[in-house]
Amino acid sequence: MIRFCCLILLFLCSCGHSPKQDGAIRVSVLRGPSAIAFAGWMEKAPVIEGKPIQVKVIDSPDLMQAVLIKGETDIAVLPMISAANLYNKGIKYPLWGCPVWGTLYLVGQEQKTETNTTGETLHIFGAGTTPDILTRHYLQQHHLHYSLNYTFSTAHEIMQGLLAGKIKTAVIGEPFLSMALKKDSTLHILADLNYQNESTPGFAQTAILCTPSLKKRKLSLDSLLQASCSFATENPEQAIHILEDKQVFAPGMLTKESIERCKIEYYPVAQSRKSIQDFLKLIEEYEPKALGGKLPDAGFYN
Repeated sequence: MIRFCCLILLFLCSCGHSPKQDGAIRVSVLRGPSAIAFAGWMEKAPVIEGKPIQVKVIDSPDLMQAVLIKGETDIAVLPMISAANLYNKGIKYPLWGCPVWGTLYLVGQEQKTETNTTGETLHIFGAGTTPDILTRHYLQQHHLHYSLNYTFSTAHEIMQGLLAGKIKTAVIGEPFLSMALKKDSTLHILADLNYQNESTPGFAQTAILCTPSLKKRKLSLDSLLQASCSFATENPEQAIHILEDKQVFAPGMLTKESIERCKIEYYPVAQSRKSIQDFLKLIEEYEPKALGGKLPDAGFYN
């Protein structure tokens, strides 16, 4: 609470959401799978009505929150639950769409059936966040009864535990899943935790937020966002080269399969609103405080 209040003070002292003096449209992307969808923009920045798009990779959710509160970006790409939480706290960046629909998988050395998981330990990272909530939802839906362990706090730590033999069954996200599978041939994907229904690629786990001043450029931006996501999925090797060259990912972290498993596909909010609302209702059911205590109102989607 103290940290958030300090960030609010920074926001009140900032100059708002106006673009830089050079007129660039500033894009802030959280380091991780979301950045894959913007590899094309990193290599060759598109221009909208004479304004170049500049992509900056942000290293942590806390830094992304500070950037949004201080109005230092025009477009932000971050977890959907973080976007809803910030909106409920008064940071009114409207939701623009969803580019990444899931990176989470259940992995282990042998398949477990509905009748033989009782007493087995499942390691999860991110207590109270999307990985934890989607795991609990999946287990409930499939009547699986693991003992949940939150000792490891990140997907990287989960990967290290798997490779060291300290963990037998775990939830892990890309690109660490692909790294683990490549280094240990005894590991297998046991379940895809991102599946929602046949009408969407997965759960709407990632949000694109835009400052209201960009609304007049919506058609142009939607087209560019669609092209950016398509570039990553249609040209995975080129996208990997760009992301490694820009030092977003270390060499060898990404593979063609890891990009496929990130479920990258851009849907503007007009097409994905129901899927987003269903996802946020699911989050509220399991962990309402992750959203700031309530579902965002209609203004979030405008």
